[in-house]
Parts: sequence; C-alpha cells; structure tokens
Amino acid sequence: MQRLRRTRYRIGAVAALIGVSVLVAACGSSSSKTTATSSSAGSSTASTPASSTAAASPAAGKGTAVSTASGKEGAFLTGAGGRALYLWDADAKGKSNCSGACAQAWPPLTTTSKPTASGSVKASQLGTIKRSDGSEQVTYDGHPLYYFAGDPSSGTTNGQGSDEFGAKWWLVSPSGSAITSDPPAAGGSGSSSSSSGY
Repeated sequence: MQRLRRTRYRIGAVAALIGVSVLVAACGSSSSKTTATSSSAGSSTASTPASSTAAASPAAGKGTAVSTASGKEGAFLTGAGGRALYLWDADAKGKSNCSGACAQAWPPLTTTSKPTASGSVKASQLGTIKRSDGSEQVTYDGHPLYYFAGDPSSGTTNGQGSDEFGAKWWLVSPSGSAITSDPPAAGGSGSSSSSSGY
C-alpha cells in the first residue's frame, strides 16, 4: 500500500513538472511573437515622420531650378511648377530675416545642391545662404528667394506688394531688381518700376 502511494506521488510530480514546462514554453513563444510584432510596428512608425517631412518640402530638391515667367508686372523669377518667387525688403543682402510664422506664409526656396538657371535667369547671379535651421536657401543677386503660400499655382502673383510681417514683398526681375508696381487705378493701367529693394 505504501509502495502504491509513493508511485502515485511520483507520477503526480512528473505530470506537474511536464505541465509547468509546457506552460513556460508557451509563454516564451507568445512573448517572442509580441516582441517581434512590437518591433516591426515601431520601425514602421519610425519611418512615417521622414516620409511626411519629405512630402512637406516640395521646394527642396537637387539643383533647384529658377526660371522666368511673364505677367502684367513684366518678366519675373519662378521656381517649382512655375510659381512666382519674391524678395523681402526686411532681409539684409545675403541674409534671411524670415523664419517661424513668416517662413510658413512665405516658404523659402531651398535646395540641396547648386541651383540651376533657365529662361532669362543668369546663372552667375544664383547663390545660396544657410538658414538658421541648417537648410540652404537660394538667392538671386544676393536676395533670398521665397514663394508665397497664397499663390496656389503658376501665373498667380497674389503676394506682390504685400507688407506682411512689416515690410514689402516684391517679385524679382531677371536683372535681380525688385519689381515694384502700383495697383492699376480705375480706368488706368497703373505704373511700375524696378528697384533693388535694399
């Protein structure tokens, strides 16, 4: 009788040991899968900001091209998609003073390599300056160049003559001068002139 009890005790202990082993193995396997899933989810999330940043900066690119277009103001500089480019009277020559909210309303024309000229643009007048965020902004005759967020497409020059952020914004002529123009008077064509903007 005592021998029978010992045998039953041993069988019970072995069964319990096997049960614990199976449980530990199952937990370990589940834990590995969870870690792998978390890891792949993490890498997917980590890559998202980079792609959204790239999409948010269409103005930046290799050898950003500067060209010209013509409108009621005459010939003026354009960037990607034929969008008008502006200079700002508040900038010092070779230095941008537009950042933060200003740079959101007037996005700087940036590049990752030497800008290229087409149309009536003079390659010798193109250059770059380093902005406070480390990006390279394209300049023309020393003037930092900007788009205007209120110009939805090529052919629009809604920023011309604006005094947002405390100084005037002007289209830029192929000579590098600011194109200053008076709004057309009723029944008249208005007058226009070019100045350096500095």
